[in-house]
Amino acid sequence: MEFKHKSVLLNECIEGLNIKSDGIYVDGTLGGAGHSLEIVKRLSSKGLLIGIDRDKEALETAKKRLKDYSNVKYVYGNHDDIQDILENLQIEKVDGILLDLGVSSYQLDERARGFSYMGNSKLDMRMDQNQELTAEIVVNEYTEEKLAKIIYDYGEEKFSKSIAKNICKAREEKRIQTTEELVEIIEKSIPRSKQNDGHPAKRTFQAIRIEVNNEIKPLMDTITKSINMLKDGGRLVVITFHSLEDRAVKEAFVEAEGRCTCPKDLPYCVCNYKSLGKIVNKKPIIPTEEEQKDNSRSKSAKLRIFEKR
Repeated sequence: MEFKHKSVLLNECIEGLNIKSDGIYVDGTLGGAGHSLEIVKRLSSKGLLIGIDRDKEALETAKKRLKDYSNVKYVYGNHDDIQDILENLQIEKVDGILLDLGVSSYQLDERARGFSYMGNSKLDMRMDQNQELTAEIVVNEYTEEKLAKIIYDYGEEKFSKSIAKNICKAREEKRIQTTEELVEIIEKSIPRSKQNDGHPAKRTFQAIRIEVNNEIKPLMDTITKSINMLKDGGRLVVITFHSLEDRAVKEAFVEAEGRCTCPKDLPYCVCNYKSLGKIVNKKPIIPTEEEQKDNSRSKSAKLRIFEKR
């Protein structure tokens, strides 16, 4: 299947990175290279783009799309390991880092990957096809309590307990192996009168995908590592697609910016708080109405920018 992916908030990302022609930039979620193509176009022969992705198919597609550019390094890996990756490349600091935390349109549309609740495919949901944990393992081997917690915490699904209970009942009869089987269980777990906010399975599928790919737990640490790898004046640009991610990024940015904890009546600061830089946009940037109409998957996107100093 062709790797099709509309890059969300493309112009806003490029503007946010404030690209220097001779700079070093990292696309920590390379995907179909939509953002990366616009970055590398703005680099001179002295500039460098490093593309990281844990999906080998995405890397191969990106190499084809960026074949005309020799100043690109491709890394099969996870952006959570950005510090180790750059150290292995003997790069001390970079001028900008982009993290697009969404699942690509290709991954959602590729039925065999099991990300989508539309159609029928094996329960997989792995971004990295070499890892062991799959959606099938989560659905069939996690306890009812753990399933309910994941679906509630990561999917913000208020019927999480009912869904987890019915999953466990169904798997007593036979192992749940396909997305269609899981969707049927979810639909039966939510009252019809409450199935009026998009597809009833979307929150549960999101939750299981996050668990399979460990998308939330390391995020705040990844943000801090990324900021530490920036040169002074360098920028970290992050796109999120749901409230859990956005909240984690916002908190990490606030912590990195630092806050004086001294009593307000003191004439000067004595707490000696440390700041890694500044939050460029206090409110997240969201797609224009035109982009949301053109690409429905951009509707929940939020962009935050941090500048190292």
